[in-house]
Amino acid sequence: MMDVYVVSENIISPVGITAEDNFNALLGNVSGVKEQMRPTISATPFYASLFSNEMLRQLPGNHTDNDFTKFERLLVASVTNALQNSGIDITSPETILIISSTKGNISLLETAAAGTALKESIGLPASAKKLAAWFKLVNTPFIISNACISGLTALLTGKRLLETGRYKHAVVTGADIISSFILSGFQSFQAISQGACKPFDVARNGINLGEAAATIVLSTTATGKAVKLTGGAITNDANHISGPSRSGQELCLAISRALQQARVTAADIGFISAHGTATIYNDEMEAKAFSLAGMESTPLNSLKGYYGHTLGAAGLVESVIAIHSLQQQTLIATRGYEKSGVSVPVTVCKETMDISTRHCLKTASGFGGCNAALVFSRTLN
Repeated sequence: MMDVYVVSENIISPVGITAEDNFNALLGNVSGVKEQMRPTISATPFYASLFSNEMLRQLPGNHTDNDFTKFERLLVASVTNALQNSGIDITSPETILIISSTKGNISLLETAAAGTALKESIGLPASAKKLAAWFKLVNTPFIISNACISGLTALLTGKRLLETGRYKHAVVTGADIISSFILSGFQSFQAISQGACKPFDVARNGINLGEAAATIVLSTTATGKAVKLTGGAITNDANHISGPSRSGQELCLAISRALQQARVTAADIGFISAHGTATIYNDEMEAKAFSLAGMESTPLNSLKGYYGHTLGAAGLVESVIAIHSLQQQTLIATRGYEKSGVSVPVTVCKETMDISTRHCLKTASGFGGCNAALVFSRTLN
């Protein structure tokens, strides 16, 4: 199997428009999550991480015409930023674009008139077609929409495509925006926190939602950054359409398979970037999975207190931060965490800390019982 390297990356979120901006903001404990007054989304206040109109106007590549939706503009801006100084030609037959999203342009249901035009524009293939034309792609983009593990699924898909030798580079991008439709859906599950979320904490009571876009460029050619995507796996617990496994065994299986593919052991993993949604059941399930995997002493964090849950972008956003943590040997604190509220011991990072490791684990879980785990590794050179 060929090695798959991380060439460059980007995050566009309410806390910054580059990966570096975002990582530095998190080092400073800056969060995009705050009380929102958005009548078009909710008649009552809610906590979330949302873009301001001013920030959207500052996006790179924001000169896209009016035919591009907010969701599509975010994808264009993130890809544009990630490609800068990457040395990757996105128009090459050797490059594939992979798009990750859970909701895409679903907000058009609230703003566009019903009819043929809406039917033609609301699906993810329509957005993929626009991006293909904008970037003058030779290859038809791949689309990944697999609940909250979409971002990790997209990265693993890119890894596997490069390993086949069919492509040399994969531009993996993802985004989601928050609308009334999306917020009300999570509210119907009683899954939304009434304040800022508290991952793994005894007082946790739900998630905050968030908007973001992120891009990771993968290549079979090494760069100076020398971080590799060394392992990955996906499982499904088939427990419930919205509730995760109660045992954590299936996420543990994904973790074990990812470690095996990366040729590392649990002891080699220096930190875990958990899904950590701050819901009662997700955090409990993840904690059990980490314990079953023999990683109860491995430092872990959740980034949901900074970004909220960014849905199809979450796996990519959090992977970018994990990559920067590997490079800078610094683990970001879990914002909102004070006291453990899970039934098995886990080592949640309360304060930003120095680390010394070559390997980290990124996990995610989602509706339908899906679970994903990736291993990123820093080379010695």
